[in-house]
Amino acid sequence: MKRLISLFMIVAMLAIFVPTTFAAPPAQEGQDYIVLAGDWLSKIADKYLGNPYSWPAIMALTNQKHLTDSTYAKIINADLIYPGWKLYVPSQEEAEAFLATYDKNKPELLYATGAKGQLVVGSWWTAGGEAEGLNEMFKIYSQKYPDVEIVNATVAGGAGTNFKAVLKTRLIGGDPPDTFQLHAGLEVETYSPEQYLEPVDDIYASEGLEAVFPADLLTLLKYNGHYWGVPVNIHRSNVLWYNKAVFEANNLTPPTTFEEFQAVAEALKAAGIQPFVLGTKDGWEAGHIFEDVLAGTLGAEKYKGLWTGETPWTDPGVTQALENFKMMLSYANPDHSAHTWDSAGEFLIAGTGGMMIMGDWTDGWFTSKGFTGYGWAPPPGTDGIFVALSDSFALPKNAPNAENARNWLKVCGSLEGQEAFNPKKGSICARTDCDPALFNEYLQSAMVDWSQDAIVPSVIHGAAAKESWVTDYKDVITLFVASGDVAAAQAGLQQACVDAGVCQ
Repeated sequence: MKRLISLFMIVAMLAIFVPTTFAAPPAQEGQDYIVLAGDWLSKIADKYLGNPYSWPAIMALTNQKHLTDSTYAKIINADLIYPGWKLYVPSQEEAEAFLATYDKNKPELLYATGAKGQLVVGSWWTAGGEAEGLNEMFKIYSQKYPDVEIVNATVAGGAGTNFKAVLKTRLIGGDPPDTFQLHAGLEVETYSPEQYLEPVDDIYASEGLEAVFPADLLTLLKYNGHYWGVPVNIHRSNVLWYNKAVFEANNLTPPTTFEEFQAVAEALKAAGIQPFVLGTKDGWEAGHIFEDVLAGTLGAEKYKGLWTGETPWTDPGVTQALENFKMMLSYANPDHSAHTWDSAGEFLIAGTGGMMIMGDWTDGWFTSKGFTGYGWAPPPGTDGIFVALSDSFALPKNAPNAENARNWLKVCGSLEGQEAFNPKKGSICARTDCDPALFNEYLQSAMVDWSQDAIVPSVIHGAAAKESWVTDYKDVITLFVASGDVAAAQAGLQQACVDAGVCQ
């Protein structure tokens, strides 16, 4: 009994001397809030609105306040708020009213609307140099059109796969972003352009773009007699990147043939270096590498013929290309399925990996990481071949801010825009009049190659084939990476061509 009384006394004393913390009741009126160290939006929403998932209301209404009062923060990234920022925490009623109309696939709802509306730019550029390059074009646009609020509606992952899924839903629903990233070439078929896009021939005419874009690129950009996008760059798919210090330490030079690749890989393996690094986590990377192996094995003309039906997928050269790729994969990091292309690139930066094959956005990524110890060369067999792709921006029908989008496309095609974007992105200009002095050594070399090499289209990046065929191709190569079954992969590639309506 005495023990029970003692316990009651202890509890009573704790109730007197230890303060009890209660969550604040949902706000009845909106209020200002100064961010403290350790704060994040969902934490603030939970404290003042009783629900951590109410954070979009804080972001959206703070951004709207910022438009007329710069003492309020402008929140661009919901995950990044800083001590000292002034936020607006809405009342419960205001928050509920916003959340009733909020759609997570429409990031523009989180941003203010300027005096002349918004510019909602859809893309998959979120990493390293690509994000930095996009921001450079945003700066130019903001200088020209300061009353327009730019919304960077990026969706990360999968070389655009995740973004495209969101975009298709919005296009079909008649509620698109104002403009969106589109690979030049047959990828445009994916979006039924006559139904969902506006041709931009008038922008080509007003901006004189046909005079400054190469003829091969103009051919790639035209579909059913119209231009459907304005390109901002040219990328090269076929680049072999290597760690210069590792190669020098082992007295190696970049391989020019598949036999040399195997010899270099054996030397790196003997030195305790992972010879060939790649990441296949997002599902497209192996298909990217294999298109370069196809070009290196078959040559430019036979490679192009694969996508027109002139080269059959039953060709012995395709068999050899699969054998070459299988050999290369035998020297790859075993955990490649856990890596994206850029996380695989960390092996090169650390000096624990020797070679990787990836597009020349890798140059921009290396630069953004402060890494300068990389070298480059054409992958085996592709000297004199430029496997090309181009990023462009399109204009959807029913774009909410169509005039703002048209002005964006003019910036994308301009000399000023391309010279600002491409050195950061790690690509070269689509225009032929950019100043080479603005570009680093790799990009200058790419400019020279673009002007003289045989130009062939990338398949994995939407230039060579329509998307259904690209998807089938990608799936066959993904299975091949796991199985190593050459005959099954070749049969699968032939069937994909048949299903695309190109092969018999």
